[in-house]
Amino acid sequence: MSWPEFAAVRYFPLNGTDHRTHAEQDTAIGAYIRWRNYRAQPKSGFAINSKIRHPDYPFKAA
Repeated sequence: MSWPEFAAVRYFPLNGTDHRTHAEQDTAIGAYIRWRNYRAQPKSGFAINSKIRHPDYPFKAA
């Protein structure tokens, strides 16, 4: 998980709240993650001009 993804968790389920216990906080984070995953869309048009996306790109196996 990258920092921008942590920022979403910080601002949506935690910002402006006053959770009395860690269990309440865990519930809020879990609800946000379930909400986000349910609405997730695959990335489209990502790096469309990248040379690695062309079929003739020379792939080198490790």
